[in-house]
Amino acid sequence: MTSAKSARRPHHWRRDLIELAALFTAVAVADAIANLIGHQPDGPYLLIASAVALVATAAFHTWWARRHSHAPPPDTDTGAPSPGADEAGGAGAVDVGATVLWRMRTTVRDAPGTLAALCIALARHRIDILTLQTHPLADGTVDEFLLRAPAALPAQQLTREVAAAGGSATWIERADAHDLVDTPTRVLGLATRTALDAAELPLALRQLLGRCTIHSLPALSVTGHPTGESAPVEGVLEDAVMRLRDPSGGVITVERPYLPFTPTEFARARALVELDARLGPRVPRSEDVLTLREGDEITVRRADQGDLDAALAMHGRCSEQTLGLRYHGPVRDADRYLDHLLSPRFGRTLAVQTASGRLVALGHLLWDGDETEVALLVEDDWQRRGIGSELLGRLVALAVEAGCESVYAVTQAHNTGMVAAMRALSLPLDYQIEEGTLVITARLAEAPARPVTEPVTRSGVPSSPRPLSRAEQAEQR
Repeated sequence: MTSAKSARRPHHWRRDLIELAALFTAVAVADAIANLIGHQPDGPYLLIASAVALVATAAFHTWWARRHSHAPPPDTDTGAPSPGADEAGGAGAVDVGATVLWRMRTTVRDAPGTLAALCIALARHRIDILTLQTHPLADGTVDEFLLRAPAALPAQQLTREVAAAGGSATWIERADAHDLVDTPTRVLGLATRTALDAAELPLALRQLLGRCTIHSLPALSVTGHPTGESAPVEGVLEDAVMRLRDPSGGVITVERPYLPFTPTEFARARALVELDARLGPRVPRSEDVLTLREGDEITVRRADQGDLDAALAMHGRCSEQTLGLRYHGPVRDADRYLDHLLSPRFGRTLAVQTASGRLVALGHLLWDGDETEVALLVEDDWQRRGIGSELLGRLVALAVEAGCESVYAVTQAHNTGMVAAMRALSLPLDYQIEEGTLVITARLAEAPARPVTEPVTRSGVPSSPRPLSRAEQAEQR
């Protein structure tokens, strides 16, 4: 609030003198023009026409000033651009209609006013800034925006406008509604998921850092020899690659070739890894008790390295043909892979055990960089009962939950049971055969968001008989 005394402006005699001089000058000029025109034959008519034109001009100016004043818009204003929007926004301004979401990063100088200039440039094109993050650098600042822009505004023009406003190294991609969650909430959610399940760490890092490739490199190979992979406790940041020490041994390497990592992102990733290290090994212990059509009860649960002895015993009961179809190599080397496969760092494993506690099947969902592999192993005496299809449906549901775009299975061309199980998913499939090895890739855009449980019933209650699925018919054949 401003007092009446402070609101008064000081009165200067110089202003009065200037206004009086201007008045006398105008009167003198008007008298000279009147004398010059009045002595002409048509002088009186010219003077009358000039007066009318002056009055019309004054009236038009008054009307225009009132129409385009800075008064607030009426209540019926819908937010559409005014008729003068093109003049105010420049030649490149676009009309507001349908909108799209963009994620954009740009680097600006660390100086006062640089962010304001960027915001003004975005406002000229009716672009709404929904969220803003700043990543300080040694010689500037990386500003990350979530923008709602007119759909008619192409990304190339938006990038040019940002460059003209002082932004450099600009990167932009389409966003969706999931990006509307603010950063602190998203980070807390990822930390919660990591705290509940050790297998979530690679997924949490990928969601935290955007589109990137994550590799977990163990300290020991499957043969027990050192791999030489290590990283300092504080980690290493090298432009678009960061290396973090894996709490379970080895290194977690994160690569993002299209966009360098900032120190802020590196600190966030290191904090997630440190949380995982402090909590130690952990796997959710939820179990589903199911009943097969034959009446046998089985339990499906998550497995980890604590199940290594039971998995080795199951290997001993499997035939060489079954192990060969699963591991695609010498059967004597199969036991070496189990410790790696059961580690939550490299994926998720589902185990099936009988009512007596014996392990009879394993299903693996393995993180393979940007891709995801599914693999199944069912003990010979428990095959052709729908267990493989049950595990595969659950693994695909886990992949969908993790945000995977596709999963692939590697098997032999004559493994009709695995082929039938993949086909029973009712998903688009791609087949690639090379030297007898078959790779089946399922695209998950149309995958169900929950585990498939058709071959069995829950809670140990037998169900009435039903027709066999295509996968089960193929297994029985």
